Amino acid sequence: MNFYDFSAKKINGQNLNMSEYKGKVLVVVNTASKCGFTPQYGDLEKIYKKYNNQGLEIVGFPCNQFLEQEPGSNKDVTEFCKINYGVTFQLFEKIDVRGFSAHPIFKYLSEAAHFQGFNLNEPNGKFLNSMLKEKFPEYLIGNSIKWNFTKFLIDREGNVVGRFEPTVDPLDMVPKIEELL
Repeated sequence: MNFYDFSAKKINGQNLNMSEYKGKVLVVVNTASKCGFTPQYGDLEKIYKKYNNQGLEIVGFPCNQFLEQEPGSNKDVTEFCKINYGVTFQLFEKIDVRGFSAHPIFKYLSEAAHFQGFNLNEPNGKFLNSMLKEKFPEYLIGNSIKWNFTKFLIDREGNVVGRFEPTVDPLDMVPKIEELL
């Protein structure tokens, strides 16, 4: 089984088989509009614009599971992303990304690329780890998604080749993306 075996509904409600992305390098990310990491939309869009013509696709999955940081409708999400960050990459309908109700894509991604911890030498890593330890200690157990803006990198054959936690700036993914392109 690989990424191409799944499907999801685009933010406009149309179903899309992930096999439509065969031959592309993909960044798959769970997103939220009211999160401290929300500005990552801007860097994701920069990366998308720079590398899309070389075969990169970015797909965003809004999620409201983390402190209800994505409370709006799919239409609200679309408008927010376009107005505030000029997002042109594909967004999908809001889904759950962890727990029993997690979308199959994120269950698969979480098992394909294990959680390696946060970089505790970085302020964001230290902060997120501390906050989760205090408020949601169960989130730190296992390989599930820990917070908004967890990013997965998928090669042209549909294999998950990297996991980048929310504290990793999307621009720090560029060298790995360039290798795959």
